[in-house]
Order: sequence, then C-alpha cells, then structure tokens
Amino acid sequence: MLTRRHIRVKVLQSLYAFYLSDDSSLDKQEKFLKHSIVQMLELHALLLQLLVDLRDHADNYMKKSQVKHLATEQEKNPSRSFVDNKVIDLLAKNESLSQFLQNKKLDNWKNDNEYIAILFNELKEQDWYDEYLENKNHNFKEDQDFVLRLYREVIAPNEKLYEYIEDTRLTWIDDFPLVNMSIVKMLSKISESNTSYIFSPDVYKNEEDEQFSIDLLQKVILNDDKLSAQIDDKTPNWDKDRIAEIDMILLKMGIAEFLYFSSIPIKVTINEYLEVSKEYSTPKSSLFINGILDKLVKEFIADNKLNKSGRGLR
Repeated sequence: MLTRRHIRVKVLQSLYAFYLSDDSSLDKQEKFLKHSIVQMLELHALLLQLLVDLRDHADNYMKKSQVKHLATEQEKNPSRSFVDNKVIDLLAKNESLSQFLQNKKLDNWKNDNEYIAILFNELKEQDWYDEYLENKNHNFKEDQDFVLRLYREVIAPNEKLYEYIEDTRLTWIDDFPLVNMSIVKMLSKISESNTSYIFSPDVYKNEEDEQFSIDLLQKVILNDDKLSAQIDDKTPNWDKDRIAEIDMILLKMGIAEFLYFSSIPIKVTINEYLEVSKEYSTPKSSLFINGILDKLVKEFIADNKLNKSGRGLR
C-alpha cells in the first residue's frame, strides 16, 4: 500500500518522463502513472516471494546434500533453522500474496531461478548465517531478526538482482529503494498474531490518496507556466540549465501543493519534498529547495494566496 511519499515519488517519476518526452498528452501520462504504480506493487510481491523461494531453495539444497555419496555428518543431519523460519512461513501462507502472484502470473523466480541460487550462495558465505544454523530452536524474534538481516545485507544490495530488476521492467529500478524500505518496515512489525498487513493488493489506502496522485500530476502539468514563473522570480541570478531537472520538478510539485491542495499543511509539503530530494537529487538539492519554498511560503502568506483551510495547515 502506497504512502503519500510513495505517491509523490511516483508522480515525480511520471513528470520527469513527461518533461523529457515530446508527447504532451496528459491522458497518456495519467495512464503511465497508474500503470507504474501497479507495477511497483508487483515488484513488492515478487520480492516477498523471493524470500519464500530462497527458503525453498535451501530446503532442496539440504535434501540433495543428505543423499550425497560422501555426505558429512552435518549434511546428513542438517539444521532446519532457515527452512523452518517462522516469519518466512507466514509469507508463504499469506493468501493475499499468493492470490496476487497467481492473478498477475508472477512466476519470475521459477523462470529465472539462477538469481535465487546466486543469493543463496552469497548467504552461505555469511558468518552470521552459520551462527543462525547452529541454534536449532529459534523463537519468533530471532527468526525475525535473521530475515531482516538477510533482506538488508544479502537481497537489497545484491548487484545481480539489481541488474535483473533493471532489465525486467523500466520503472522497477526507480521503485526498488521504495519497495525495499516498505518491506523492511513490514518485516520489522510482523507478528504471529497479526498477518493482515503482510501484503495488500490495494495500491492506495483510500480513494482520497488515489485522487491525490492524479490531481497532483494534473496540477503541475496544466499550470506549468505559472509554476515556472514562481521559480524564476526566486532565482533571478540562476541560469535554468544550472538547476537540476529533478529539483525543478520537485519545486513545481511543492508550489502546486501550496496553491491547489487546501488540506495539506505547509510543513508537511516542505518536509516531504526535502526528504524526496535527498533520495533522488543532488547532495545540495534539499538546501536549495528548502530556501526557495520557504521564500515562496512567506510571499504567499503576505499576499493571501495560500488556499489552506483548517487549524495547523499553515
């Protein structure tokens, strides 16, 4: 399920594609936005399933090792700690995730199982994996900590997996950091008593969030000249070519929220775009964006241009 920050990032990506394209069709860009958001959910589901398939690969590896002609004592009586991991078992049994994967025909890891083998081989090289296997009676918290470490230190930074994601779908590589953060957050909160939030096929939390994504895209594109003029007024000594394209788009999005979204507090808008800029633009972008937006807010308030209603929105 997308948060408002996820939505802003998806709109940013769509606007970036729009400004670099010769096609000025708003309808086409709206369809691209909706499609890319669904694709992000598909990547999320695939990466959760990767954990399950990695466990199954370990199970098969263990069974083959047991019947080797010269199997060692450890291979004959292997630890089942990873195979019986309680957190991964919850993922494997989650009906919402399984149904979504089936409906979308997402069977990538069966067709491209060499990436599962690559990840498993890397996992076997970790000292902490051996330590985990040595203890054959883990509680839920220990299993949870292991899965979090597996995801953070083996799966998320793996270059081969990164290349595969980049080659498979155009939008996935931009979604990868967001999806990784979302999965780590979910794994940190997962419990045996509450599995409802493991995976949701609903992209948006509610209809308001869905409408926000479309409205934000439309307001920036349809008011581009007005938004650009506001930026020009605050950067008279700057050549436009010196301002990073991403920074320009983030500024336009922030100004659009000031002027056209009455229920979003000013501080929320500024904080959100500063955080997004840290992830997607230059090291100094957040300072630049903060300076411009702060000047504009003071000017809008003085000129009574802010369309904000409700306590605490200013």
